Amino acid sequence: MATWDDVARIVGELPLTSEQSPHDWRVGKKLLAWERPLRASDREALSANGTPPPEGDILGVWVSDEGVKFALVADEPAIYFTTPHFDGYPAVLVKLAEIDVRGLEELITEAWLTRAPKKLVQEFLTGSI
Repeated sequence: MATWDDVARIVGELPLTSEQSPHDWRVGKKLLAWERPLRASDREALSANGTPPPEGDILGVWVSDEGVKFALVADEPAIYFTTPHFDGYPAVLVKLAEIDVRGLEELITEAWLTRAPKKLVQEFLTGSI
């Protein structure tokens, strides 16, 4: 079970990251991960699809593309989901209480690799930073 403290720690260990406001993390100026409470329209859409809206804290995270988003949702629906609000966007919603810290580390690191400047990513991957 991951917490907001885990998210903050993981993001904080990556270069060029900041928490712009509570539970709103960026790499440079690009949004990386954020708290995403469900809106009434999200709850209605999930219920209409026969999926009970999750309770608890929800984390939004950028992924590399929609294929990754759909694969995560299909492979682990107890952890990952999406709503119509995110149709066309490479972002996935995460039930924070359901993901383990290791999975969260992988997800946030992949998000960082997708959103960070390319030169910084290369330096990170080669261990030169």
